[in-house]
Amino acid sequence: MRLGATLAHLSDAPPHPVVPWARRLAGAGFAHLWAPEIIGRGRLVPDPFVALAAAAGATDGVGLATGTVQLPLHHPAELAHRMLSLQAVCGDRLALGISPGSTRDDYATLDRDHRTRFRILDENAARLRDLLEHGHDDHVRLADPPAARPPLLLGSWGANVQKAARRFDGWLASGYRTTPAEMIEALGRYRAAGGRRAVAYALPVPAGTDLGRLGETLHRYADAGFDDAVVVIEPDGPDPERVRALLA
Repeated sequence: MRLGATLAHLSDAPPHPVVPWARRLAGAGFAHLWAPEIIGRGRLVPDPFVALAAAAGATDGVGLATGTVQLPLHHPAELAHRMLSLQAVCGDRLALGISPGSTRDDYATLDRDHRTRFRILDENAARLRDLLEHGHDDHVRLADPPAARPPLLLGSWGANVQKAARRFDGWLASGYRTTPAEMIEALGRYRAAGGRRAVAYALPVPAGTDLGRLGETLHRYADAGFDDAVVVIEPDGPDPERVRALLA
């Protein structure tokens, strides 16, 4: 199982400086770096496209991914343009995690209807996929057809676990407010539906983390069949080198 880390964190502390943090995580041996989309919650979480473009210029070889862009907050053509632009910077090391979003504040900030997010997700995902694959559709031309479409990963729960297996290139199983048992049970449903890449995502690593227990959890996810895990190391958390060593 590959181990990744986020460029942002979820505490009230100031954000990590993106470039030095990306370099440190890459130097510690993390396989991929992730950037979430969080807006309107009273503290700055850098825009994922800005953060990943900066990380792309500061690192070599390490994978880069959005985790996750809240698809219903965007027009699919606008989002496809931004994603194609990011792909031009990152190349084939980019993956795109999308989700319906879950926090009302993000929707209220942009005057969007939180109640319709799952329907809008389904509508926009199909068009987004076509635009990323072909560079155009019947309504708009954004670019020449890309050499390859970056993988699309769905972050969601419930019935959307099976949807991720059937319609997407992978699934992000959020470890925030979920237990390892819940994650592993959902992984079974995902694999049974034919799912491919599975990511145990956003595993919190705050100050005082018991690294022995965290290591046990990571190995439990690996044994269950997750392909990747992604940790969120808080500014006062353990050194990334020590976290990375848990799966050395």
